[in-house]
Order: sequence, then structure tokens, then C-alpha cells
Amino acid sequence: MLVSIGCGKKVPEFSGKNAFQYLEKQCSFGPRNPGSKGYKDCLSYLLQQMQSTADTVWIQPFNYNDPYRGDNYNLQNIIARFNPNAEKQILLGAHWDTRPWSDQETELTNQNKPLLGANDGASGVAVLLEIAHILKEKPSETGVTIIFFDGEDLGMSGEDRSYAQGSQFFAKNLPIPKPDHAIIIDMIGDKNLHLPIERLSYRNAPRLTRKLWKLANKLNLPAFDQTLGYSIFDDHVPLWEFAKIQSIDIIDFDYPNKRDNYWHTQEDTPDKCSPVSLAQVGTLLTNHIYGIE
Repeated sequence: MLVSIGCGKKVPEFSGKNAFQYLEKQCSFGPRNPGSKGYKDCLSYLLQQMQSTADTVWIQPFNYNDPYRGDNYNLQNIIARFNPNAEKQILLGAHWDTRPWSDQETELTNQNKPLLGANDGASGVAVLLEIAHILKEKPSETGVTIIFFDGEDLGMSGEDRSYAQGSQFFAKNLPIPKPDHAIIIDMIGDKNLHLPIERLSYRNAPRLTRKLWKLANKLNLPAFDQTLGYSIFDDHVPLWEFAKIQSIDIIDFDYPNKRDNYWHTQEDTPDKCSPVSLAQVGTLLTNHIYGIE
């Protein structure tokens, strides 16, 4: 199905149902913390999905030595490009790894368990998988690079730079021409989705931020809140700091709300997520891609 926006342009409809199936499929592999069986199985699945849709796909391998726990990780960013020769280019990103520890658990016996990461990991990837299939069916005049960043969630609480390892490596070793801008999505599956403007996004890319939230309002997407929210160190920050790519983050950090918390706990499971929430973010991104002039 195609829907119309201004100037007679036709925008493909984003399916929240399809995206939710991608979320559930990722979770069916179990936790996807680096080195685990679920990680390896999910890596194969994501490569298969992207190779069936994108013009070109490759892995950007890198190594991370954890200075806090002494562990060594062999990690992989997954990079897929659509219409790579187009004049206008954007980057869409989400992290595909899940956290090896449930350190926000109140039960001490659960704190060393890897988490399933339905929202914190699978939700952003699910939306981008559906967008990849849309781009395959109806190629966009705008070039799109989709990146699944690895090592986003290996960090130590309170140490920002220990997070977002994949985007740090990517930005320091840019393997593609610099895109016009980047949009990161993270934790966007929450049933109670609420998306205020992330402050670092507004500081580093104010025009892009205003444009997207204005578009969300035009599309009647109620999760998007025009007020400023938290400052969050996420994959968008290294893209700006190390590669000077105008980058923003769409994220709902209160999961499910300011009182209760499923983030970095064993409760981050698919039943806490919603296809309606995924559809709101996917609809915004789809309209952004096909509406760029």
C-alpha cells in the first residue's frame, strides 16, 4: 500500500505487524550478547535478511578489550547500503547486541544473567529490517545506509565512553562517504511509547531534530513529544564527535515509565513491546526517506 504526503509523493506504508515479527524472531535466538550462541545465530539471520534486500552488505569487524572486566570481544558492525550512488545519503542505525548483565535487577542472583533485549536491542533492528524490505520493494531516490552497531551495551554504568563501541569504531574508521545526516533508534518498542526530544540530538543537530518532530506531528504520531527530555549517550554521539555527522537519537528511556523499570533487567521481553509503537517510529522514518527533496 502507498500513502500520499504533500506534493503528490507516494510513501509506502510501514507495517508494525511485520516489524514486531522481526522483534520476536531476534528474541527467539535468546540473549544476543557478544560471543553467545544467540549472538552468532542472530548475526547469520541479520546478514541473510540484509543480503536479500540491500545493494551491498558487509561486516565491519573490530576488537574491544573491556578495561573494567578484563574481557576481550570480537565484534561486528553490519553495514548495508541502498542506492549508494545517489547524491543525497542518510544513515539509519540501531544496535543489535544485548547486554551480558542484568545489572538493574533488584535480585542479586539475576544481575549476572544476560538479558533478552526485546526493547533494548531488538526493537530498533526490527524497524530497520522492515524499512530494508520497503526499500527493496520501492527503491528510494535517496541513498540509505542501514547499520546494526555492535558493542553498544557492553558499558559500565556511569562510564559513558564504555558504551557505543560499534559506533565509536565506525566513526573513527568511516567505511562509506560521509552521509548528510544520521538517525539512531533505540528502545522504541515500549507499549507506553513516549518520545521527547533527546537533548544531545537537539544540541548537535537542531534543524534535523525540529524537522523530524514536526513531521511526526503532521503525521499524527502521538508518541512524539515536542518537549526536551534526557541527555543520553547513545550511538549518535560518536557519529558527531568523531565523524562530524549530524546525528540524532529517537529513544524512550523511561521503560515503561518514570516509576517502573524494565531496562537492563530480565523483564525486557516481547510482551512489554507493541507493534503500534514500532509502527509510529517506522512510519516517521519511511516518510522522512521518501519525502526528502
